Amino acid sequence: MLKHYKTQSHLSLYFLSKNHSPFIKFQSLLKFSSQPIILSNQFQESFKILVCKFCDVLSQPHWQSNPELKNLSPNLDTHLVAKIIEAHSNSDCVLQFFYWVSKRHFYKHDRGVFVALLDRLVRDEQFVNADHVRILMIKSCGNAEDLRWVFDYLNGLRKKGLDFSLYSCNALLIQFGKFDMVDVAKNFYLEMLSNGIQPSLLTLNTMINVLCKRGRVQEAEMFLCRIYQCDLVPDVFTYTSLILGYCRNRNLVAAFRVFDKMQKEGCVPNSVTYSTLINGLCNESRVDEALELLNEMIEKQIVPTVFTYTVPITSLCAVGRVKEAIDLVSSMRRWGCVPNVQTYTAVISGLSRSGNYEMAAGFYHKMLMDGLVPNSITYNVLINDLCAAAGRFSAALRIFDWMVKHGSLCNTGTYNEIIKIMCLTRQLEKAMVLFDKMPNVGSLPTVVTYNTLIGGYLKIGKLKNAMRLLQLMKENGCEPDEWTYSELVSRFCKAGKLDSAIALFQEMIDRNLSPNQVNFTALIDGHCKEGKCDAALFILQKMEANHCMPSTETYNTVINAFAREGKLDEAERLIDTMSERGLLPNVITYTTLIYGLCRNGGTSHAFKVLDKMIKTNCLPNLNTYNCLIYGLCLEGLADDAEVLIEDMQRKGLSPDTVSFTSLIDGFVMVDKLDHAFVVLRKMVDMGCKPNYRTYSVLLKGLQKEYQSNVEKVVSQHEPIHASDPHNKDVSFDVINNLLVRMTESDCQPTVDTYCTLVISLCREGKVSEAGMLAIHMEEKGLCPSKEIYCSLLVAYCRNMRVTTALEIYNLMVKKGFTPHLSNYKALICALCKANLVAEALNVFDNMFETPWNSDEVAWTVLIDGLLQQGDADVCMELLHKMESKGLAPSSQSYNILAKELARVDKCLDARWGDNFRNLNVFRLP
Repeated sequence: MLKHYKTQSHLSLYFLSKNHSPFIKFQSLLKFSSQPIILSNQFQESFKILVCKFCDVLSQPHWQSNPELKNLSPNLDTHLVAKIIEAHSNSDCVLQFFYWVSKRHFYKHDRGVFVALLDRLVRDEQFVNADHVRILMIKSCGNAEDLRWVFDYLNGLRKKGLDFSLYSCNALLIQFGKFDMVDVAKNFYLEMLSNGIQPSLLTLNTMINVLCKRGRVQEAEMFLCRIYQCDLVPDVFTYTSLILGYCRNRNLVAAFRVFDKMQKEGCVPNSVTYSTLINGLCNESRVDEALELLNEMIEKQIVPTVFTYTVPITSLCAVGRVKEAIDLVSSMRRWGCVPNVQTYTAVISGLSRSGNYEMAAGFYHKMLMDGLVPNSITYNVLINDLCAAAGRFSAALRIFDWMVKHGSLCNTGTYNEIIKIMCLTRQLEKAMVLFDKMPNVGSLPTVVTYNTLIGGYLKIGKLKNAMRLLQLMKENGCEPDEWTYSELVSRFCKAGKLDSAIALFQEMIDRNLSPNQVNFTALIDGHCKEGKCDAALFILQKMEANHCMPSTETYNTVINAFAREGKLDEAERLIDTMSERGLLPNVITYTTLIYGLCRNGGTSHAFKVLDKMIKTNCLPNLNTYNCLIYGLCLEGLADDAEVLIEDMQRKGLSPDTVSFTSLIDGFVMVDKLDHAFVVLRKMVDMGCKPNYRTYSVLLKGLQKEYQSNVEKVVSQHEPIHASDPHNKDVSFDVINNLLVRMTESDCQPTVDTYCTLVISLCREGKVSEAGMLAIHMEEKGLCPSKEIYCSLLVAYCRNMRVTTALEIYNLMVKKGFTPHLSNYKALICALCKANLVAEALNVFDNMFETPWNSDEVAWTVLIDGLLQQGDADVCMELLHKMESKGLAPSSQSYNILAKELARVDKCLDARWGDNFRNLNVFRLP
């Protein structure tokens, strides 16, 4: 027969020990559960025997030194203690046992123990002892919920004769203040008076402090009057609480008035008084006055605390006065005041923000040497200020991994910083996995989280996923803000999806979000890129009508559009309009106009604009010079462009990839290919990395040179043994020639060189050349990178060379490279197209050896992949696999799947249809 026990603590198991027959030794494992406890008869009997054994020991004189108690003590837990208190015959002995067991290490009385003892003491009318236990029970409350339960229980005991004493009232009021239960404290105080309990100075001080912590000083002053009415004298706690209240209200004049009054009345301020005022001054950015007060405090021999120092140190660091902050740290050490985690965190943050990363790292190590454990704020500072700000993203990720492995609490701020770093380093898939984990660790995603991820998708061109995340954001109750829509509108405009951008702009207005300069400028830019300059000008007028004044950047957008179209007169008129409205043209304005002139053969006029901008104290930047270099090269003046680069360097501007590529192109155009390679070498020597545009220009020159040589041979009527110059073999020969010429020019091809070429050739669909180049790379003793394998994999899938694609995939796995989700999509879709469904399913299974965000898998592989090419049946099978692995996507993703399934007009198998209809989250349109 089984008996059910409903207890607050779930007593899960006791283990029998054969070494202590006939008595049974138990070890309890306490867990909280809302489920009833089922205990066997054998267990109940064993438990009763144990309780009886303890009661027997406690009934003996000098039971504390009884050796049997030592043998039984390891079994003690709160459930057992409560049962012993209920079962023992002597209340005085039970009370002694209660105090004795409370001193044991790793033991703490819970609510059940207090209730058992208080019920017994009240029943025996031991009210004095009960009052003391009651106060201990009040002090044991760990949160507001606990305190409310205890308060209700104690109110119930009043009906049994245990009225509140002044001491228990004070204990309750202090706890109410601790948990910010201000109104409950006020009501209890009034109830206390109505029951005839006269308040003490502690009572009134507590009420003043409770109110002042919330800034309710006027109410607190009524209790100050009560102090005088009761012939009591305010003490340092009274005055310090009032000072705190005024500081919370940012009324420092009143706070210092109280400070002066207390001294006049002979009440000496203590370190808390000074610390409160120093904190108030720092919060108002009056750091120098705070430091003067700190010096006054020291002169009066009032010893500062770590809190006294930490607040001004934090304030000094916040305003960039880091050296003074460090001096203050030294000062506090001289007073024997050891910096705490907050002190070190403030200094580390200040040093990092001022760019002194090495010293910041030194303070971090010093903190560890002092035995201090960093908190989540410290780690956030390390990740954001010390690592991310210095571009040390890998270090930031290592710190985060360390936090997770060692159980350090990562809050939403920590996750947001790491997600931001992952987005900056284009690791969106890992960022989405972290996003998935956030709710499980109690860190709910915020608007910052969603905006960061949406921005990450937009930057890599995954507009669909950005929109899906926006929908997920709204469904999860997180409201998009102006930044969300601004980024979406801007990126959709840049992608040429003007209709979608306009719809997002309208949605923003419908959600009562006011468009700002950035939103209007993004929309204007979108129209300009579509060549709709008239519509852009209309929006510009509409912007002004909505009391949103255009900025210089807004005008620059339209000026740029006119300049690109060669409408330079309109562009110059718009610059005049800007000036009339008090907006001065900036470097972007002038550079835009210069670019338009250079592009349309007006480089000489562009130099006049350059002179004009310099005369107006608007200094040209790198982009300005790049436009002029481009213009000169376009007009066949490469030598002049090279001189301009040298002039630019003398002025402290270093040429970049665009500068050198334009110059190389200029020399290629005038048939000076050898000099173009000289420029390439100079580019590499300066640490400037060539891109595919650079290599394309050189390939164009080599192809031109090859054509010229062929024409010479043909003109001499000599036979040639070469293929058509446009076939793929010759194309690879030209690429190979590029690598040879680079080597001859002391520009040895690197992994980066091959990577740039292979990736770009794959994008252009020249997969044969890309494959041969990868083989050539290995022959030269260079190992292809993950990016090369990923590009080849996708390219082979596009060309339906699935066998080769699978070989690349297996090679990647063997080398420890994890393919991107887009690579899995390409491979699975290609396999399905080739009717190799079993292989596709196998790849999908292997994919989950790496953690993924289930929504991103659904969006990328199922929706944008299989459903896009009409493979609904395979899509459903893969979805079932995800669900069986416990990786079901969100309701929003199910809805998208339903709509896409309807779109492809596939007849679903009845079994799958029934499964989907059983899902409440899946709504067919």
